[in-house]
Amino acid sequence: MKFICIDCGKESSSSEFEYHCTCGGLLDIVHDFQRYDADLLKHLFKERLSERMTPYASGVWRYKELIFPELPDNCIVTKYEGNTGLYTSELLQNYTGLKQVFVKAQSENPSGSFKDNGMTVAVSHGKSLGYKKFTCTSTGNTSSSLAMYASIANADSYVFVPDKDISLNKVLQTVSYGAKVFSFVGTYDDGIQFLEKHSNDLGLYVCNSINPFRIEGQKSIIYEIAQYLNWELPEWIIVPGGALSNATALGKGLHDLFTLGLINKMPRVAIVQAEGASPFHKMVSQEKRELTPEPFPYTRASALNIGNPPSWKKALHTLIQTRGITISVTDEEILDAKAVIDRSGIGCEPASAATIAGIRNLVSKQVIDKEESVLCILTGNILKDTDILKYYHLGEHTCASFKNTIQHSRLTLNSIRENMIEKK
Repeated sequence: MKFICIDCGKESSSSEFEYHCTCGGLLDIVHDFQRYDADLLKHLFKERLSERMTPYASGVWRYKELIFPELPDNCIVTKYEGNTGLYTSELLQNYTGLKQVFVKAQSENPSGSFKDNGMTVAVSHGKSLGYKKFTCTSTGNTSSSLAMYASIANADSYVFVPDKDISLNKVLQTVSYGAKVFSFVGTYDDGIQFLEKHSNDLGLYVCNSINPFRIEGQKSIIYEIAQYLNWELPEWIIVPGGALSNATALGKGLHDLFTLGLINKMPRVAIVQAEGASPFHKMVSQEKRELTPEPFPYTRASALNIGNPPSWKKALHTLIQTRGITISVTDEEILDAKAVIDRSGIGCEPASAATIAGIRNLVSKQVIDKEESVLCILTGNILKDTDILKYYHLGEHTCASFKNTIQHSRLTLNSIRENMIEKK
């Protein structure tokens, strides 16, 4: 295992850990997969499905050979993350216009989001280096995941969150896990810049997506999907785009699977951003070579409210290698899609629903054919942002297409019967 700069190509040893190259570029982790046999790996990963209460019971560490083979098992910090559900829904098929749509519910992770897949690896790596203080800046999900894993590792966590346009639920979850939370005036991007400048001075191990070990852990999402589907992936995979670590990890994971011969074709990838926070989509659609940050992004899907995504160069590589595309959707489209996902019994936070909203758009524009198989990754739990539920279902001035209000009724047979008929 070694590091390579995505900008200048400089290589360095895995024992020389930094978040950036000397040129300022982000680092990528490169593995030597030549020693592995695809059939033997499939057999090993299948055997580990029967593991209980060992690191290999984790849906991340099951694939340790492809993620962090050098890490001693006694350094692994895990809550048996991964192992999340893969679902189909007739309601979602009808809403998107597709004959086959899968949803991977990363919302079922221990802290309620896909961040756990990466955080278990980042915190484990930090522990192996002797760190006892961990940090991140976050709109919510990263912070709650970090706080949980730091507590499991008997370490301290220090979290920086913007003072507005975030989910209070996520911050309270972070506080409950024991993190020291600093609310600051500014944006997510300001927090990232602060940590890049001062984390070493404070003795903090950074767990944002600038950390390449986060990306390595998040690769396990597509590994698990491939294994669940007997190593036959759908034609399209759709992910929401905020900081773009999810899209980055997806691309890396797909490349690993294809290189190893675990899959024989690459699916296409679509990255969906919220219209009010879509610098990456604008760059791609306008065929620009550099991303123009949005200093004041705004979307009700708080996990997507990022104007300068740190991993945009890596995400662009994902698009190139998968013939991928981007699209942006409105908050109204996101919230309607969320209501349908919730009504299907699966549920998700708003950012996750951007995937279904994006699929619906791409099908209507005939970019995705109705006969093609599609999978979307739901990134966060339905309870991550209850303010949105109040806004959508109980608010007086929303344009909610699937509003479901609370019925106030007298507790009599006739009154209840009337309300039941009205609901139908």
